[in-house]
Amino acid sequence: MKIATWNTNSLRVRVDHLRKWANIADPDVICLQETKTVDAQFPSEAIHEMGYIHQAIYGQKTYNGVAILSKTPLQDVHKGFKEGESDPQCRLIRATTRGIRILNCYVPNGNRVDSDKFRYKLSWLKRLRKELDSDVLPTEPVLVCGDINIAPSDDDTWDPFEADGHILFHPKEHRALKRVVDWGLQDAFRVLNPRSQAFSWWDYRAGGFRKNHGFRIDHIYLTPSLMERCTAVEIHRDVRGWEQPSDHVPVVVTLNQGGAK
Repeated sequence: MKIATWNTNSLRVRVDHLRKWANIADPDVICLQETKTVDAQFPSEAIHEMGYIHQAIYGQKTYNGVAILSKTPLQDVHKGFKEGESDPQCRLIRATTRGIRILNCYVPNGNRVDSDKFRYKLSWLKRLRKELDSDVLPTEPVLVCGDINIAPSDDDTWDPFEADGHILFHPKEHRALKRVVDWGLQDAFRVLNPRSQAFSWWDYRAGGFRKNHGFRIDHIYLTPSLMERCTAVEIHRDVRGWEQPSDHVPVVVTLNQGGAK
Protein backbone atom coordinates (compact mmCIF):
# COMPACT_ATOMS: atom_id res chain seq x y z
CA MET A 1 0.00 0.00 0.00
CA LYS A 2 1.35 3.41 -1.00
CA ILE A 3 0.28 6.65 0.68
CA ALA A 4 1.51 9.97 -0.67
CA THR A 5 1.55 13.59 0.44
CA TRP A 6 1.95 16.53 -1.93
CA ASN A 7 1.50 20.28 -1.69
CA THR A 8 0.41 21.04 -5.25
CA ASN A 9 0.35 24.82 -4.75
CA SER A 10 -2.95 25.25 -6.64
CA LEU A 11 -4.48 21.97 -7.74
CA ARG A 12 -6.52 23.31 -10.65
CA VAL A 13 -3.35 24.72 -12.19
CA ARG A 14 -1.52 21.42 -11.75
CA VAL A 15 -4.16 18.75 -12.23
CA ASP A 16 -2.23 17.54 -15.30
CA HIS A 17 0.88 17.24 -13.13
CA LEU A 18 -1.14 15.17 -10.68
CA ARG A 19 -2.39 12.94 -13.46
CA LYS A 20 1.10 12.44 -14.91
CA TRP A 21 2.68 11.74 -11.54
CA ALA A 22 -0.10 9.45 -10.29
CA ASN A 23 0.22 7.41 -13.47
CA ILE A 24 3.94 6.94 -12.74
CA ALA A 25 3.89 6.43 -8.97
CA ASP A 26 0.46 4.77 -8.66
CA PRO A 27 -0.19 5.52 -4.96
CA ASP A 28 -3.31 4.11 -3.32
CA VAL A 29 -3.95 7.29 -1.34
CA ILE A 30 -2.88 10.86 -2.09
CA CYS A 31 -3.04 13.59 0.54
CA LEU A 32 -2.99 17.06 -1.02
CA GLN A 33 -2.31 20.45 0.51
CA GLU A 34 -2.71 24.01 -0.72
CA THR A 35 -5.37 23.05 -3.24
CA LYS A 36 -6.51 26.70 -3.33
CA THR A 37 -10.05 26.02 -4.52
CA VAL A 38 -13.53 25.90 -3.07
CA ASP A 39 -15.13 22.47 -2.95
CA ALA A 40 -17.57 23.27 -5.76
CA GLN A 41 -14.67 23.89 -8.15
CA PHE A 42 -12.51 20.96 -7.05
CA PRO A 43 -11.57 18.87 -10.15
CA SER A 44 -13.35 15.78 -8.80
CA GLU A 45 -14.28 14.32 -12.18
CA ALA A 46 -10.74 14.51 -13.55
CA ILE A 47 -9.40 12.89 -10.38
CA HIS A 48 -12.12 10.24 -10.51
CA GLU A 49 -10.88 9.33 -13.98
CA MET A 50 -7.41 8.78 -12.50
CA GLY A 51 -8.88 6.02 -10.33
CA TYR A 52 -9.36 7.99 -7.12
CA ILE A 53 -13.10 7.57 -6.83
CA HIS A 54 -13.20 8.28 -3.09
CA GLN A 55 -12.47 11.91 -2.28
CA ALA A 56 -12.59 13.90 0.94
CA ILE A 57 -12.10 17.60 0.23
CA TYR A 58 -11.94 20.71 2.38
CA GLY A 59 -11.13 23.83 0.44
CA GLN A 60 -11.37 27.59 0.32
CA LYS A 61 -10.87 30.23 -2.31
CA THR A 62 -7.32 31.29 -3.20
CA TYR A 63 -5.62 29.94 -0.06
CA ASN A 64 -5.00 26.72 1.86
CA GLY A 65 -7.21 23.68 1.18
CA VAL A 66 -6.59 19.99 1.84
CA ALA A 67 -7.91 16.76 0.35
CA ILE A 68 -7.56 13.00 0.64
CA LEU A 69 -7.91 10.99 -2.58
CA SER A 70 -8.24 7.22 -2.34
CA LYS A 71 -8.83 4.17 -4.48
CA THR A 72 -10.53 2.51 -1.51
CA PRO A 73 -13.46 3.81 0.58
CA LEU A 74 -12.90 6.60 3.10
CA GLN A 75 -14.71 6.40 6.42
CA ASP A 76 -15.11 8.77 9.37
CA VAL A 77 -14.15 11.88 7.42
CA HIS A 78 -13.74 14.98 9.56
CA LYS A 79 -12.80 18.47 8.41
CA GLY A 80 -10.88 20.83 10.67
CA PHE A 81 -10.34 20.54 14.40
CA LYS A 82 -12.80 18.72 16.62
CA GLU A 83 -11.67 20.47 19.78
CA GLY A 84 -11.97 24.18 20.55
CA GLU A 85 -12.95 27.03 18.27
CA SER A 86 -13.42 26.50 14.57
CA ASP A 87 -10.33 27.32 12.50
CA PRO A 88 -11.27 29.71 9.67
CA GLN A 89 -8.49 28.26 7.51
CA CYS A 90 -8.92 24.88 5.80
CA ARG A 91 -5.77 23.09 6.93
CA LEU A 92 -6.75 19.72 8.42
CA ILE A 93 -8.76 16.77 7.15
CA ARG A 94 -8.82 13.19 8.38
CA ALA A 95 -10.27 9.90 7.22
CA THR A 96 -9.80 6.16 7.65
CA THR A 97 -9.12 3.71 4.84
CA ARG A 98 -8.06 0.07 5.03
CA GLY A 99 -7.87 0.40 8.79
CA ILE A 100 -5.42 3.33 8.79
CA ARG A 101 -6.41 6.66 10.32
CA ILE A 102 -4.93 9.44 8.18
CA LEU A 103 -4.54 13.05 9.31
CA ASN A 104 -3.62 15.30 6.41
CA CYS A 105 -2.17 18.64 7.55
CA TYR A 106 -1.20 21.92 5.99
CA VAL A 107 0.65 23.57 8.86
CA PRO A 108 0.82 27.39 8.64
CA ASN A 109 4.04 28.77 7.21
CA GLY A 110 4.43 31.43 9.89
CA ASN A 111 5.57 34.17 7.51
CA ARG A 112 7.99 35.92 9.90
CA VAL A 113 9.32 35.02 13.31
CA ASP A 114 7.41 36.76 16.13
CA SER A 115 4.61 37.83 13.79
CA ASP A 116 0.95 37.00 14.44
CA LYS A 117 1.20 34.37 11.72
CA PHE A 118 4.13 32.75 13.51
CA ARG A 119 2.17 32.65 16.75
CA TYR A 120 -0.74 31.12 14.84
CA LYS A 121 1.62 28.43 13.54
CA LEU A 122 2.76 27.49 17.05
CA SER A 123 -0.83 27.55 18.29
CA TRP A 124 -1.94 25.37 15.37
CA LEU A 125 0.66 22.73 16.21
CA LYS A 126 -0.42 22.81 19.84
CA ARG A 127 -4.00 22.16 18.72
CA LEU A 128 -2.84 19.30 16.51
CA ARG A 129 -1.28 17.60 19.53
CA LYS A 130 -4.54 18.01 21.44
CA GLU A 131 -6.44 16.45 18.53
CA LEU A 132 -4.18 13.42 18.63
CA ASP A 133 -4.65 13.13 22.38
CA SER A 134 -8.43 13.18 22.08
CA ASP A 135 -9.07 11.39 18.78
CA VAL A 136 -6.70 8.41 18.43
CA LEU A 137 -4.21 6.27 20.33
CA PRO A 138 -0.51 5.77 19.53
CA THR A 139 -1.12 2.01 19.70
CA GLU A 140 -3.43 2.32 16.67
CA PRO A 141 -2.38 2.49 12.99
CA VAL A 142 -2.21 6.26 12.54
CA LEU A 143 -0.51 8.27 9.80
CA VAL A 144 0.03 12.01 10.07
CA CYS A 145 1.30 13.70 6.93
CA GLY A 146 1.41 16.87 4.94
CA ASP A 147 3.24 20.11 4.40
CA ILE A 148 4.47 20.58 7.95
CA ASN A 149 6.52 23.68 7.09
CA ILE A 150 9.32 22.70 9.46
CA ALA A 151 12.70 21.12 8.71
CA PRO A 152 13.34 19.04 11.85
CA SER A 153 17.14 18.64 11.76
CA ASP A 154 20.36 19.92 10.19
CA ASP A 155 20.18 17.24 7.49
CA ASP A 156 16.76 18.57 6.45
CA THR A 157 18.08 21.91 5.19
CA TRP A 158 20.72 22.87 2.66
CA ASP A 159 22.52 25.09 5.20
CA PRO A 160 21.54 24.83 8.88
CA PHE A 161 23.70 27.82 9.77
CA GLU A 162 21.99 30.00 7.17
CA ALA A 163 18.55 28.72 8.18
CA ASP A 164 19.01 28.85 11.94
CA GLY A 165 16.53 31.10 13.69
CA HIS A 166 14.41 31.71 10.61
CA ILE A 167 11.05 30.41 9.44
CA LEU A 168 11.06 26.65 8.79
CA PHE A 169 14.05 26.12 11.10
CA HIS A 170 13.37 28.05 14.28
CA PRO A 171 13.86 26.53 17.77
CA LYS A 172 10.28 27.37 18.73
CA GLU A 173 9.03 25.47 15.69
CA HIS A 174 11.27 22.53 16.53
CA ARG A 175 9.90 22.38 20.06
CA ALA A 176 6.30 22.61 18.86
CA LEU A 177 6.81 19.84 16.31
CA LYS A 178 8.61 17.65 18.83
CA ARG A 179 5.62 17.89 21.13
CA VAL A 180 3.41 16.57 18.31
CA VAL A 181 5.82 13.77 17.44
CA ASP A 182 6.27 12.83 21.10
CA TRP A 183 2.61 11.80 21.15
CA GLY A 184 3.83 8.55 19.59
CA LEU A 185 4.91 9.19 16.01
CA GLN A 186 8.03 8.38 14.00
CA ASP A 187 9.40 10.26 10.99
CA ALA A 188 9.25 7.49 8.40
CA PHE A 189 11.86 9.00 6.08
CA ARG A 190 14.36 9.62 8.85
CA VAL A 191 13.91 6.16 10.38
CA LEU A 192 14.76 4.51 7.06
CA ASN A 193 17.36 7.11 6.04
CA PRO A 194 19.10 8.14 9.28
CA ARG A 195 22.00 9.99 7.64
CA SER A 196 20.53 11.04 4.30
CA GLN A 197 20.12 14.65 3.20
CA ALA A 198 17.09 15.08 0.95
CA PHE A 199 14.66 17.92 0.36
CA SER A 200 10.98 18.24 -0.60
CA TRP A 201 10.72 22.02 -1.13
CA TRP A 202 12.80 24.59 -2.97
CA ASP A 203 11.97 28.29 -3.14
CA TYR A 204 11.00 29.61 -6.56
CA ARG A 205 13.26 32.60 -5.97
CA ALA A 206 17.00 32.94 -6.50
CA GLY A 207 17.39 29.63 -8.35
CA GLY A 208 16.61 27.59 -5.27
CA PHE A 209 16.10 24.30 -7.08
CA ARG A 210 19.02 24.75 -9.46
CA LYS A 211 21.32 25.45 -6.49
CA ASN A 212 19.65 22.70 -4.43
CA HIS A 213 18.92 25.18 -1.66
CA GLY A 214 16.09 23.09 -0.28
CA PHE A 215 14.33 22.00 2.88
CA ARG A 216 12.62 18.75 3.85
CA ILE A 217 9.34 20.11 5.19
CA ASP A 218 6.86 17.58 3.78
CA HIS A 219 6.62 14.64 6.15
CA ILE A 220 4.91 11.33 6.79
CA TYR A 221 4.76 10.29 10.43
CA LEU A 222 3.71 6.80 11.52
CA THR A 223 2.75 5.17 14.79
CA PRO A 224 4.95 2.17 15.73
CA SER A 225 2.55 -0.45 14.35
CA LEU A 226 2.67 1.23 10.93
CA MET A 227 6.40 1.88 11.10
CA GLU A 228 6.89 -1.87 11.42
CA ARG A 229 5.10 -2.22 8.08
CA CYS A 230 7.06 0.54 6.35
CA THR A 231 9.40 -0.71 3.63
CA ALA A 232 10.23 2.50 1.75
CA VAL A 233 9.88 6.28 1.72
CA GLU A 234 10.50 8.07 -1.56
CA ILE A 235 10.84 11.78 -2.27
CA HIS A 236 10.01 12.36 -5.95
CA ARG A 237 12.55 15.10 -6.59
CA ASP A 238 12.26 14.89 -10.39
CA VAL A 239 8.75 16.40 -10.29
CA ARG A 240 10.28 19.76 -9.27
CA GLY A 241 12.00 19.86 -12.64
CA TRP A 242 8.76 19.67 -14.64
CA GLU A 243 7.45 22.71 -16.47
CA GLN A 244 5.62 25.15 -14.15
CA PRO A 245 6.02 22.90 -11.11
CA SER A 246 4.81 23.22 -7.57
CA ASP A 247 7.60 24.32 -5.26
CA HIS A 248 6.99 21.05 -3.33
CA VAL A 249 7.39 17.46 -4.52
CA PRO A 250 5.47 14.31 -3.56
CA VAL A 251 6.60 12.06 -0.71
CA VAL A 252 5.42 8.45 -0.75
CA VAL A 253 5.49 5.80 1.97
CA THR A 254 5.11 2.08 1.17
CA LEU A 255 3.47 -0.17 3.74
CA ASN A 256 3.24 -3.93 3.53
CA GLN A 257 0.07 -5.72 4.52
CA GLY A 258 1.46 -7.72 7.41
CA GLY A 259 3.36 -6.85 10.54
CA ALA A 260 6.82 -7.86 9.32
CA LYS A 261 9.00 -6.19 6.76
